[in-house]
Amino acid sequence: MTSTIRFYQLEQLSAEDRAALLRRTESDLSNYLDAVRPIIEAVRTQGDAALLRYAREFDRAEVDPQRIKAGAADFDRAFQRLQPDVLAAIEYAVNNIRRFHAAQKPEEMWLKEMHPGVFAGEKWLPIPSVALYVPRGKGSFPSMVMMSAIPAVVAGVARICIITPPGPDGEIDDATLVAARLSGVDEVYKCGGAQGIAAVAYGTETVPRVDKVVGPGSPYVVAAKRLLSDVIDPGIPAGPSESIVLADSTANGALAALDLIIESEHGDDSSAYLVTDSRSVAEAAMREIPAFWGRMGQQRAGFSAAVLGGAQGGVILAPDMNEAIRFVNDYAPEHLQILAAEPFQYLGRITNAGEILLGEHTPSVIANFLLGPNAILPTGGAARTASPLSVFDFMKRSSVGYVTAGGYPELAAHTRVLARYEGFDGHANAVSELREQARQQSNEPSASTDPVSQS
Repeated sequence: MTSTIRFYQLEQLSAEDRAALLRRTESDLSNYLDAVRPIIEAVRTQGDAALLRYAREFDRAEVDPQRIKAGAADFDRAFQRLQPDVLAAIEYAVNNIRRFHAAQKPEEMWLKEMHPGVFAGEKWLPIPSVALYVPRGKGSFPSMVMMSAIPAVVAGVARICIITPPGPDGEIDDATLVAARLSGVDEVYKCGGAQGIAAVAYGTETVPRVDKVVGPGSPYVVAAKRLLSDVIDPGIPAGPSESIVLADSTANGALAALDLIIESEHGDDSSAYLVTDSRSVAEAAMREIPAFWGRMGQQRAGFSAAVLGGAQGGVILAPDMNEAIRFVNDYAPEHLQILAAEPFQYLGRITNAGEILLGEHTPSVIANFLLGPNAILPTGGAARTASPLSVFDFMKRSSVGYVTAGGYPELAAHTRVLARYEGFDGHANAVSELREQARQQSNEPSASTDPVSQS
């Protein structure tokens, strides 16, 4: 395969050109928003009938109306057909991912004594229900099942369902069902795309309405989440894959090339850059990339070539590592791999990245599948403020407070001052001498003052 790999010299870029490199393929969702509005409305008003129609139109699949939900026979068949090595790899991944997220789970409640007799803390609870979106358009992704299902199960969510597009045979991929069962989820529905998001937002005759939906997807899925954000919690922004390989002069250019291809092969809507301060590393990587494409299937190699030769990919030569790191932080990538003899020297200077993988033995593919930390990461620059999917995304906090009789007077005095300053007389009265007077009154009302008897 021949393709021109984009090459940029960072110090020669105009402000406009630099801004263009920071854009993602999904930055402008306007066309997608317009496209998914009628889909959402159809699912809201027509339910299962709309899901079946869109399965035919978008997935080229005939889904049995009685089998939108996967049954026990579907799970049994999936376990029987799945290759033993794939099953073993899924079991290994499930163990790692579960151990990581179990360690991440917070204590159910904590209280700290702020002052003598004054206690404050938090109580953690799982959210009631969640849907996990697992894409299928460009392949089968049991890893996404594990990454989303396991933290939800560890968090203790009462109802967890998976929505995923059916294949051309109208069925769910075997590895997806196996990963779901091993992760602790048995409720799987054959509906993907914007129509799947609408189904769990509104509910249909078969698909339940849930409180939250998480998982990566196409721009159509991202657009549907955005439009339905007042109806359902859309979770972290998780769109097309994106990555930066940050390499200094000690890096191996061939390894940089190999690792740059990882995220670029996800699809032609992905983004992937090698950013380095070494011309020799940049040139070596560009020489090696075509040879690695030759060791790939045509579709995935084509995706990678389109990305690395397009507007959202390529090789960037920075004048020094300070500028290289500044670009990384401006970009806020989903995946960041640091290739350097001493990668930890750069770790403290990275402020914006969904995940940071250190050294040549930690390519993002390992993290994608089974390292343990979650691989569902914020995209589109959201890593500036958002974090990877975690147990916390499936839980909520309630603040807890308790004040003893001994701790009350000091708090009440300061509270009265602030309440009166802000003009809230009722607030101030509630912590004034009226409180003690009210506490000492009998709960038995007199006949003349009983508002109920007078009404």
